[in-house]
Amino acid sequence: MVGIIDFVMFLLVATNLALLESSRLKTCIWLVAFQGMALGFLPVLVGYNHAGSIGLHAVFVGVISILLQGVVFPLLLMLAVHRANVRREIEPFVSYNISIITGVAALAASIWLSRFLNIPASAGGTLAVPMAFFTIFTGLLIITSRKKAITQVVGYLVMENGIFTFGFAVMPHAPFVVELGILLDLLVAVFVMGIMILHISATFDHIDVSRISTLGDE
Repeated sequence: MVGIIDFVMFLLVATNLALLESSRLKTCIWLVAFQGMALGFLPVLVGYNHAGSIGLHAVFVGVISILLQGVVFPLLLMLAVHRANVRREIEPFVSYNISIITGVAALAASIWLSRFLNIPASAGGTLAVPMAFFTIFTGLLIITSRKKAITQVVGYLVMENGIFTFGFAVMPHAPFVVELGILLDLLVAVFVMGIMILHISATFDHIDVSRISTLGDE
């Protein structure tokens, strides 16, 4: 199972770097959907690696995660893209080339940092913790370096995927209510942000947060 978990971590790295490089909003949404679906198998894989069996609890959490992060959230974002009539992130705060370079540096830093933290042996293998750190940083970078509100929501989802990975890597038997509570909070947050994006687009004919922030100075 460790080999399969490491493969999921490789997919996590690949999708993170692809997200930092892509300017097409629909591509970013499909990438984060694929990332969420891949991570949906993590509870089952980690649970089997930790206990030697597949529990109903892990299967249920995995199915809920796949449905929300791989289906529901992407559909909400696709609806927002269609209603806002926007396709690309044209002029981000940080260029895509610099974003990729920063992402590679963050990957190296995450691997280095994980070796110096006093974290118990992970049921998710040796790559789970550093890849979780890297995913959290990727989400933060997308949120702070992109101008479109939809892309920033994608960054929020990526950051949550990193937190999800870290939680199951370090604490594979976290309380069931806590796990579902996190997913429910994420569902509400994405739903609310989707509604805000639609209202912003209807009012201002764009979803560029940098232009909206200048309204207070006018």
